[in-house]
Parts: sequence; C-alpha cells; structure tokens
Amino acid sequence: MNGAPMIRDRKQDEPGTTGKTIPLESAIGHVTGAAEFITDIPARSDELCVGFVGSTTASGRIVEIDVTAARACPGVALILTAADLPAARRFGPLQSDEPVLAEEEVLFIGQPVVLIAADCPATLDRAKNLVQVRIEATEPTLSVDDAIARQRFLGPERRFHQGDAAAAMATAPHVLEGVFHSGGQEHFYFETQAALAIPGEDGQITIHSSTQGPTEIQRVVALVLGIGMHQVVVTCKRMGGAFGGKETQGTSPAVLVALVARATGRAARIAYGREEDGESTGKRHPYRSEWQIGFDDAGRILAYQVTMHSDGGAGLDLSPSVLERSMFHADGAYHIEHIDIRGRVCFTNHPPATAFRGFGGPQGVAVIENAVQEMAIHLRESNPTSPTAADIQRLNLYGTDERNVTPYGQVVHENHLHEIVDQVLERSDHDRRLAEIERRNANDPLWLRGIAMVPVKFGLSFTSKMMNQANALVLAFTDGTVQVSTGGTEMGQGLNTKIRQLVADVFAIAPESVAIMTTSTEKNNNTSPTAASASTDLNGAAAVSAARTIRARMSEWATRRFNAKTSSDTPSEAGDDRDRIVFEDGHLFDRRDPSNRMSFPDACRDARMDRIDLGARGFFATPRIDFDHETEKGSPFYYFAQGATVAEVRIDRFTGELSVPRADVLIDVGRSINPGIDRGQLVGGFVQGMGWVTNECLVHDEQGRLLTTGASTYKIPAASDVPPVFNWDFFSTDDRVTAIAGSKGVGEPPLLHAIAVWSAAKHALSCASGSAARRLHLPASAEAIRHALG
Repeated sequence: MNGAPMIRDRKQDEPGTTGKTIPLESAIGHVTGAAEFITDIPARSDELCVGFVGSTTASGRIVEIDVTAARACPGVALILTAADLPAARRFGPLQSDEPVLAEEEVLFIGQPVVLIAADCPATLDRAKNLVQVRIEATEPTLSVDDAIARQRFLGPERRFHQGDAAAAMATAPHVLEGVFHSGGQEHFYFETQAALAIPGEDGQITIHSSTQGPTEIQRVVALVLGIGMHQVVVTCKRMGGAFGGKETQGTSPAVLVALVARATGRAARIAYGREEDGESTGKRHPYRSEWQIGFDDAGRILAYQVTMHSDGGAGLDLSPSVLERSMFHADGAYHIEHIDIRGRVCFTNHPPATAFRGFGGPQGVAVIENAVQEMAIHLRESNPTSPTAADIQRLNLYGTDERNVTPYGQVVHENHLHEIVDQVLERSDHDRRLAEIERRNANDPLWLRGIAMVPVKFGLSFTSKMMNQANALVLAFTDGTVQVSTGGTEMGQGLNTKIRQLVADVFAIAPESVAIMTTSTEKNNNTSPTAASASTDLNGAAAVSAARTIRARMSEWATRRFNAKTSSDTPSEAGDDRDRIVFEDGHLFDRRDPSNRMSFPDACRDARMDRIDLGARGFFATPRIDFDHETEKGSPFYYFAQGATVAEVRIDRFTGELSVPRADVLIDVGRSINPGIDRGQLVGGFVQGMGWVTNECLVHDEQGRLLTTGASTYKIPAASDVPPVFNWDFFSTDDRVTAIAGSKGVGEPPLLHAIAVWSAAKHALSCASGSAARRLHLPASAEAIRHALG
C-alpha cells in the first residue's frame, strides 16, 4: 500500500500534538485483549442470562404463545410476553412503531416474541426450545417492487427540485432512462449487539450498552419501564465496531435486559449470537431507483430525474432521514440546472433497515454515477471519439463562482472538485491506462479490465438541526492531570484520541496526562448519537470550550499571582493582560517576564489552594445550518468534504470473479488532527465500500429468511482484497475551515469513493457489450457479472 500524504504529521519538535499521529488511546488494550467490552465485564453472582424467542415467520398473526413447559424448566427466572410489559409496548427513534415484543402479529423473521431470563446459557437455550409460538402466516411483502405494487409505504413522498426537468428533458438531444438497484449491507461489527443491566436503589437502573446513542437508550428504557430518565444511567466504554448499526439497533437488547433487571432485581446480560444478530437487526437500505437523464453531444447534463424507493423494512427507524440524505446526494458532485429528485420509504417484512456508514449518501451517488457511465457508453457506441466518462464528469462538476447551488439551495463554498479531479486523473495516469485497457480488452479472451473515476461531494452534519449539539465536562486535578467526559462514543474510529489531543493542546500538556472517561448519561445529558462523521466536530468543540474556560480562570489567577510576586501596584491598562499568560510545554509563564514561570501541576495545585474552580462544562451548537422542510430549501450541512478516486478492476470472463489491482484516492480532510487515525478511516472506509459494491450480498429465501447470516455465507472484504497498488493522499488547502482545529469529518466520505470500483466494473463490461454493462446493478458480485455477460 502506497501513499505519502500531502498533509504530513507536524514535526515532533513543534508545540502541541494536534496534527501529529499518536496511537489510538486503546490500541494496546485491543492488541493484548485487555480492552473491555460488554461480555468482558465481570459477572455478578446473581446475574441472569437473557435471550428471546424470535418469529420464524416473516408475516403472520399470532394465534397462541405457550410458555408452560419453558416456565417449568429449572433455572428459568423470568418469562415475559407483550402482555406482561409494565408500560410502553412500542418504541422508535422517530416514531414509536416497533413492538418491544410482538403482540398480535409478527412482521419479520427474528422479531422478538418471548423474553426469557435464566441462570446460565444452557438453561436459556433449553427454555427457548420449549416455547411454542403458533403463527398463522400471511403473505409477506419481501421486496421494494412488491411494496410499490401493494402501495405499502412508510411516510409520504419527498421531493427536491430546481429548474424544469421535464421541459429540459423534452428538448435534450439525448435521453437515457432505466431502473437501478443497489443492495443492502450487513454491518458485521466484531462485537454483536450486547447490553448489561444492573438494578440500583430507589428504582434506578444502570445499563452498560454497546451503543452509539446512550441518550436514546436512556429515553426508551425509561419509556418502557414507566420511570423517569433521571432514574436511568446508560454507559458505554467502547464498542467493538458499529458502522451505524448501533445508532438505534442497540435499543432492543438494552430494553430486554432492563425489563429483566426491573422485574427480578437481579443483573441481566444479553449478547446476540452472530446468526441471531444477522437475522434480527437492520441493515443498509436496498434501493430501487428509476432515473432519466438528458444530455448533449458534449456530455453536458441538461436534465436529470430520479425517483428512489428504499426498503425500510417493518418499522420506520431512521429510514426517512436516510432517504433524505440520499436525496441530498442524488446530484453527486455535479451541478445540474434542471433536476427533479423524489423519494419514498417502502414497507417490507424484513427487520427495520437502519443507519450505515454514509447514511443513504452512497445510494444516491451510485445512481447518478451509473447514469454517467451510461451516457459515456451511449455516446461512444456511435462515435468512439466522443467524451469519456471522465470527460463528462469533469464537464459537469460544481463550479466556484457560478454553477455552485445545490438542488436544495445550499451554496457549495470552497469548492476544490476541479483541482482534486485533475490531480487524481494525472497522478493515476488515467487517460493512458484507459486507452491501454480498452485495447487489451479487444484482444484478451480470458480477462476484462475496467477503469473509472468518481468525484465525491459529501455533506457533513446531522440533517436534523436539533442533533447538531454537544456538551462536555472537563476536570483538571491538582497533580496536573485532566479527565474529559463527552457524549461521544468510541467504536475504534479514534474519537477519544482526537479529543485527548485537542484538550491536551489547550493546556499545553502531554496527551498521556488526559484521560477520556467512559461515556455516561450521568455526566453528559441529552446527547446526539456518535454518527454523521460529525462527532469530533461536535464533542471535540464542546471539550475545547470547557478546557478554555478552565484555562481562562487559571490565566486570570496567574496574572494576579505574578502581579503580586513583582509587587506591582500599578493598575494594568485595559487589554494589557489579554494573552499575557502563556501555556507552553507543560508550564505557565508570564509573557512580560518569562522568569515568572510554574509547571502546570504546580499551577493546578496552587490555584486550588486559592479556591479557583478547575472544572467546567462546555457546549457547542453547529452554526449556520438550517433547512426548511416545507420549501425543501436551506443549508443542512456545515461544510462539504470533497475527493475523487480512480479505480481499476480485472474480471475473469468465465467466472465473473473481480479483483481490484489498483486504486488512487485523493480526499479532503481539512487540517488533520491525527493523520494516522485519518489514514485508517480512509483505508477502512474505502475497503468497506468495496465490499458493498462487489461481494456483499444479502440473500433471502422465498419465505423472507436471511441465508447470509455469518462469515461462511456473507463475504466481507479480506486483507487480500485490498488493492495491491493503493495510492492514497490527503488534499491540501488553505481553506478557513470553521470546524474544530480546521479538520473535516473523515468517517463516511471514504466509503463513497469505492463506487469507483463498481463504475470500473461497468466500464469493463461495456468493453464486452453495451447491453452487458446495462444489466449490471450493485453489487457487482461474480454471479451478477456472469449474469450481465449472459
């Protein structure tokens, strides 16, 4: 793997750690096995094992639930059905439409029906096998096509538009149209869904949860138990991966153990098995997108219409928000004067689909990149000298001073798409390789090769304005060490490490002197989930705000102390003392008289003796974002992350097997807080995206049962799938990025870059025949490629 980033680590002798690579704060714990996850927390002597009996039918009416034999099983402490629930029986992040336990009907295979708590896993398994659930099956809705035909939707249609797409389409010299399908994706986090509930005094309860959203867990547990949120504490030390799959999906296991703990007064723990997790939890949304595009001979897009239908599963979950982000990204990186974007969520009898890295953005971008490839195929079929796909892409990119307003009315500021695209095309030697690949394809009976470029413009922020806020608690101690608590959760992405660096730099101390504490609703209230690639922007800014409050108090105190030391009775003129106290290299000193100096630990100790408050809360709310859902216009994003990728694929003509021999990625991350962590996010996100666009296929049988529930049947990328030539780079700018430390979110954008791999596969098939390329949908699995080749 190659790549020397343009944004290099700051030199080690430069002050501060922001901009330098330091190891992930829990790296040693991960590699030694000492890092603690939910199943590693020592069991209490009274602890119960919790599980559930799930529906074996995708759609049906519950006729009878017989738990008599299971209840009589020795070691079974509790069995609950929907009729036994103490308060709310439904929950959901946007609408309470998901049953805690199925009551009158079942809506998907794996839906919890009966809750069981037992003294050990073996007893739990025996009891589950003794439960009898009789269901009268009804005809399920198992695809988006079925849902459309039956008019089964979750919510109304949404629409963004500008110009007059229909009129422009009617006069366009060329018009193409089609239906594009993109598949779902399993999160396949290493740690499955897990939670531990511990009852406390006065009706209180503590939940240890593997979750991206502690506040949501707190809210729903209180709702289902019929108690106040003040009686529920939710903590999360870390997760063993999440990728969006624990933004809302961790709620159900947390509620189940809370019910057991409340009813029995005993600790209760649940950890899904891999197959159980795969069968009962939500995935990335599959999409069916009808598109139509009008363009001229030069490849200028004159009009674009797209109607997206997503598979939301059997509950709302976050599907409307995911669809909205798909619509926000339906234009890709292209300015289209006349555009009409519509979308609607469909009901199916699958587990409610949920957040996944990119949160709908990849599905929107994939459709227009498919259309661009179709444009190039169409033009070059009649004239081989017509523009290539890369020519078309560059021609239609957003501009800087003009052609810079999105279909939803936001101006694309600080646009570097043209520079990035030009650089990645040049560095990858795209044009020469394209000509060579097409020449070789014409003469090679065994292999097909393809190459494609995809530009990326990804909006950063939660699209719900309310969620763009965070608070933090910073505590400095008399030995000069610091604790930081935020609402952000760590899932391996390096959030805690970056916050550690940011706070250390405020006080000019070593990162090792800063500890990031377990996330807890007891310390940080009303928090947003760790998602949307915005968690460093939000939680980092809140932590820095709190740290600066403490630093300001210490500065005022030190000014008085140094004044007294020099016996200065002369009042300072207004403004003289601003920035007078310098924090540097673990010390404080007086800018006027550097001999007035003390170490940070000494300053903390002495400030406490003088009764200076060394603790503070910080708060941050993202500015300049707003979106009017009545007019469908506004600025939902704080900024855009940009980039481009050129990918090459090689396909076995006989088996359809695809490999990626080379990829060139250029991505804008602003001014990196930790280049090493950002490199990991770039590579990991891109490879996960490769999985989505190639081999990761969710396969169901005719009854709606998921067949790909584990590593033996569901193929995620392996280390051997990483391109052997992988050139990646950070794009350097002097933009005045207003996010914390001038950085940009890097969690989700890299995944969209992998769409270039799918586009390269489409280009390869187009060298066999235009009809073969047109048959390719996403993912481009070996089976799909063989089918396309006929």
